[in-house]
Amino acid sequence: MEDRFTEAELAIAKSVDLTAVASYLGYTVKKVGHYHTLKEMDSIRIYDKSHWFRWSRQYDKGENGGSQIDFLRVFCGMEVKEAVWWLLDFAGYRRIEEKDRKPPLKYQVEPGRKPEPKKFELPVPAPDNCFLYSYLNQERGISKSVIDYFISQGLIYESRHYHNIVFKGNNKDGVTKFASMRGVFDREEKPFKCDVAGNDKEYGFNVPNDESSELVVFEGAIDLMSYVDIFSDYETNKLALGMLADAPLTTFLKEHPQITSIKFCLDGDEPGRKAALQLTEKYYGLGYDVEDCPPPAGYKDYNEWLVGTKLNFEVSQKVTHLCKK
Repeated sequence: MEDRFTEAELAIAKSVDLTAVASYLGYTVKKVGHYHTLKEMDSIRIYDKSHWFRWSRQYDKGENGGSQIDFLRVFCGMEVKEAVWWLLDFAGYRRIEEKDRKPPLKYQVEPGRKPEPKKFELPVPAPDNCFLYSYLNQERGISKSVIDYFISQGLIYESRHYHNIVFKGNNKDGVTKFASMRGVFDREEKPFKCDVAGNDKEYGFNVPNDESSELVVFEGAIDLMSYVDIFSDYETNKLALGMLADAPLTTFLKEHPQITSIKFCLDGDEPGRKAALQLTEKYYGLGYDVEDCPPPAGYKDYNEWLVGTKLNFEVSQKVTHLCKK
């Protein structure tokens, strides 16, 4: 194993859902108000699904909380490097040796008990997509015609409960294997984002076209939709990873062997740029024609580029109108 990790790899490790990790390791996760706890240890508090604190050991420095890495260090007896590798593997980014081997729980409860996998069930659709249209069009600048297209293809819809936007990831036969949700009511500038329980992280939100040999890859579904809006591209294959790991890309390429070229349209921030460099090198080495296509300088992602372009156009139109008076 390598001794050092890139910042992008560490960011992926620290983006893993800590409640999913705890559940996978055999703990019973319960939501209480704005945090989660564990049935086996109710002094544990998991906040934002990313960090934890243990009140029963609040004075034990190094044993009382931290990140996902610290959780594996304390409760599985892992070294830091081993914990990072395990999290990368859990996210689908890397495969460690003996991938089916679970680390022993330092505080094992009910030895030998295997948690039952959650059943994958799509959220119930709302009677209409009113909030979906309002959010994607008014807040994210996506044209109604583009939204119409994705709805007509059965790729997005509005859920009945909470009115979240559901993004579906289908396999080559059109069977939904993955789904993520995005809230339309951001509170305190904190967006609600999560994957539907029980989904297969080997898949991502995608738009296939067996007649095209080109694939365009994004981090998020809204960036994918924004790209379609900017370039009116309804012809190429498109895939949103939902993360910086490439497990969904590996699956898509296996299911669509006609693809020979890949455009990586990842974010313009530091993690996105480092991931793009790694992925272009990897897939060039695998024989694909690759191209790194970040958003223009000054824009974080394709949606920010879309919104900025439309805003600039509106301003120019207003200036033109005033000059004619």
